[in-house]
Amino acid sequence: MVKLPTPYSKARKAVFLDRDGVINHNLNNYVRSIDDIRIIPRSLQAIANLTKSEYAIVIVTNQSAIGRRLITPEIAQQINKFILNKIQSAKGVIDGIYVCPHHPKTHCNCRKPKPGLLIQAATELNLDLEKSWLIGDAITDIQAAIAVKANPILVATGRGADQANTLDNNKLAHIPFEKDLYDAAKYILGHT
Repeated sequence: MVKLPTPYSKARKAVFLDRDGVINHNLNNYVRSIDDIRIIPRSLQAIANLTKSEYAIVIVTNQSAIGRRLITPEIAQQINKFILNKIQSAKGVIDGIYVCPHHPKTHCNCRKPKPGLLIQAATELNLDLEKSWLIGDAITDIQAAIAVKANPILVATGRGADQANTLDNNKLAHIPFEKDLYDAAKYILGHT
């Protein structure tokens, strides 16, 4: 008798992606509707390339526009669905989308740099955080990755170019810094 492996019997590695500034352009006044979505060039191809690998792909995003009452949770869900459809049209697969809807003053456990979203995703999707990566455009993304011993990558898109100066001036200087999600994905796939 042949026993087939169960797909999720062993914890999987993941690539966690911040949304605004990594997949789509970040806006100073927040992404408030699907009309505000501007996909960053090469990001959809990057996700398609990662989809062909052994990694689960999970979006982890702070969306304080909900907590600030600038958008409703339903609009946030429409925005995520719109982005997900773009990703799927480019042959990418997202295993989960985890959103912190809270205002920064709430001091919740899910708003990056706290690792709550990563821990929740790891629990629900059976992910090995220490063998995973997080690609973000902010130091808070890097800090969330470090908090769970995941491997962080900062990208220059979004706020990343400005945030990179912080890397040079402190103990985070060893963190990989890539041009965009495409180059970050290439880096990960080259270090697997």
